[in-house]
Parts: sequence; C-alpha cells; structure tokens
Amino acid sequence: MIVTRFAPSPTGYLHIGGLRTALYNYLYARANNGKFLLRIEDTDLKRNKIEATNAIIEAFKWCKLDYDGELVYQSDRFYIYKKYIQKLLDEGKAYKCYMTKDELDELRKSQEAMKIRPKYDGRYRDFKGTPPAGIDPVIRIKAPISGTIEFKDGVKGEVKFNVDDMLDDFIIARSDGSPTYNFTVVIDDALMGVTDVIRGDDHLSNTPKQIILYEALGFKTPNFYHVAMINGPDGQKL
Repeated sequence: MIVTRFAPSPTGYLHIGGLRTALYNYLYARANNGKFLLRIEDTDLKRNKIEATNAIIEAFKWCKLDYDGELVYQSDRFYIYKKYIQKLLDEGKAYKCYMTKDELDELRKSQEAMKIRPKYDGRYRDFKGTPPAGIDPVIRIKAPISGTIEFKDGVKGEVKFNVDDMLDDFIIARSDGSPTYNFTVVIDDALMGVTDVIRGDDHLSNTPKQIILYEALGFKTPNFYHVAMINGPDGQKL
C-alpha cells in the first residue's frame, strides 16, 4: 500500500509551495487507495511557534485536506530517536566527536585558504584514546568516504551524487543530545511506513544523507519525488 506524508516544521507559517506539496501527497495517496499522514517536525525547540502549528492545522481544515491516523509530533518521539542513535553507536556505524567549535572554525579557515571544500576531517572517526574533558560530544554517522550515491527520482529520473563532492561524517545528534533533521525524518518515515516521499526541490541535497541513514539502520529506502519550487519574481519562495 502506498503511504505518503506531509511533514512541515512549525518555525514559520505555511507557504503556498508547502500547501501544494501537501496536496500532491494527499492526491497521490487517495488515487492509489493509500494513506496520507501528517507529521509536525517540531524538534527545533528554540524556533518552534505554537501559532505556526495551529496555522498549519487550520490551513488543512480550510482546504478540506483530511489525513489518516493521529497527528504525529516529533517532540513526543525523542525516546525513539535516542534508541536508534545508541543502536548506531553500538554497531560502530556512528561515533562521538569531541571537536570544539573553535577547532571546527580553524579547520574551515585552513580549508578555505587551500581552496578546498570545507568539511569535517574525520579526526574522531576511529578515535580510541581518552576523550577530552569538559566537552559534550556530537554524534556523527560514518558516511562513505568515496564513490557515489544514486537513486531514481520520480520527477528528475536518475540522480547521482559524488560522495567526495558533498558528503562528510554529518551530525545526527547535537551536543545537547537532540537529534538532527535528517536523522528524525528517516526514523519517522521508516517507522510510519512511508513508501513515497513527495517534497520540494530544496530537499534534494538531503536525499543522499537520508539514503546513508536508511542503509545504516537497515530500513527500506522509499521512492523519492522532488517537485519544482514555487518562486516569486524575486526568486524567493512564495
């Protein structure tokens, strides 16, 4: 059965491109006798606005868009994300990185001076020593260090990303323990049974990171469809 979802972040009001994405997901699910789910991605506790959450729900009512099952809030699922972060640590697929902000800034400056793409250098990837005192580590995934990540997009066709051009061991949990966007999206889509992810073109660069996480966690990768943005004359999202 086809399962789609719309997963807005309540950090601002719903824009027309987001509403169109919701409509695409709704119609695709209904046309195929599938399910359409609604999830509020509210893990960014500092930027969330209850007014934005309410506006999203009201917009759905106004447009007569119904969804299946309960409305899901990511903020209620931190215990689930924590479990899967620990799973990756236990399996050696993720690791604790003790790099400070100053060290990261210094690394980026040196890379920019050498005119190479700034990225994390993996210094704690295989670290076996004593962790430095007084530093709350972030958690990084062990991403591939070479090759390509390829998938078939339902809109764009065959898409290929060169690992060396855009990926490093990206962060899946911040130093305060809170999970990052790409990690929570993969966990929720997998556990909610989402089969088809229809979203805006601005999420295309997130897809290779999410594929890495799907594979690391042993989840089936969904079908992806990245639709063109709706922009105004100034090039900004409406």
